[in-house]
Amino acid sequence: MPVFAYSGRTRTGQVVSGEMDAPNREAVVAQLRRQQVLATAVTPKAKELELRVPGFGGKVTDRDLAVVTRQLATMIDAGLPLVQCLDILAQQQEKKGFKKTLHQIRGDVEGGATFSAALKKHPKVFSTLYTNMVEAGEAGGILDTILNRLAAYIEKAMTLKKRVKTAMFYPSTIITVAIVVVVFLLIYVIPTFQQLFAGFGATLPLPTVIVLEASRIVRQYLLVMVAAAVALVVGLRLYYRTPGGNRTIDNLLLKAPIIGPLIRKVAVAKFTRTLGTLVSSGVAILEGLDITARTAGNKVVEEAVLKARTTIAQGKTISEPLLASGVFPLMVTQMISVGEQTGALDRMLNKIADFYDEEVDVAVAGLTSLLEPLLVIFLGVIIGGVVIAMYLPIFKLITVVGK
Repeated sequence: MPVFAYSGRTRTGQVVSGEMDAPNREAVVAQLRRQQVLATAVTPKAKELELRVPGFGGKVTDRDLAVVTRQLATMIDAGLPLVQCLDILAQQQEKKGFKKTLHQIRGDVEGGATFSAALKKHPKVFSTLYTNMVEAGEAGGILDTILNRLAAYIEKAMTLKKRVKTAMFYPSTIITVAIVVVVFLLIYVIPTFQQLFAGFGATLPLPTVIVLEASRIVRQYLLVMVAAAVALVVGLRLYYRTPGGNRTIDNLLLKAPIIGPLIRKVAVAKFTRTLGTLVSSGVAILEGLDITARTAGNKVVEEAVLKARTTIAQGKTISEPLLASGVFPLMVTQMISVGEQTGALDRMLNKIADFYDEEVDVAVAGLTSLLEPLLVIFLGVIIGGVVIAMYLPIFKLITVVGK
């Protein structure tokens, strides 16, 4: 839809200006008239050529959203009108996509729409959790408080995600480097030794024969192996998108011997933090459970939360189906049960979330300390084994010559 730059005057003579998405100039004039603004100039804005490098500067990140939310809460708390706040945020925003989104929200709010309704038009930027909390804040007249809670929630979710990425980065990097080094040895180094061994005229040791054969297979079928690896990854991703595959893989991850406990703790922390934030912000418990299930990120957890939602609708408690799922520990479900009975469910959920944030820290540290020696052994066995296998015939030759 075209973008028009406009300027005009209000009934009090105040000069206003801005941008508006509209099908034509007449629509802009009509919209301004409904806002009791007399248009003095409406001109189509020239399209800007945007050169985007994938992964840089285009997507609205969690940090962008947290910063804007925190700034918006501060300005509203200071008494600035919402339209003016959105205008300020849009003008200082460097990302063109996010700037355009904020301008559109400002236009919708200025046109009479509620803030939450304007946000819901941009689901790729503002999640269901975000828009529902804003809606609850508008209804209760505590929008600045809700926005501060949202900013805190986003920041804590970012921290949790960063911890998990940190735990996974080290082992994945080491394994990738090991694979690259071994493939390089098999393709470029081992053939040189093979030519040298051809003149020995003696039987080669079994480890050397295995490495030479592996080199031949890799050189001959490297493209096939790469294609098979890509096909396997794509196949797993497609399978994960199916309901059955999604549940199977998520269940296997939760039961995995090393990373399973970490994934379980992350799931509990995310569930309790999300539901606790929603409930404390005034979102109805049934709607809060529905939103939490959709943002769980794990099919097993999602099904457990949806079962809890069903039991709540039937007048029962949340804790029983959560315990039956096998994902949530007894301590968590007992604390939730106490929170339900005392009417302090939101505070109890946030306490659990704080506790499990610390547990994730401990788990990440433990995982790193466990993986370091295992990865050193892995590198030693793989790369060291290849090197030793290549030098065994040379040692044998030296021994024979020495005699």
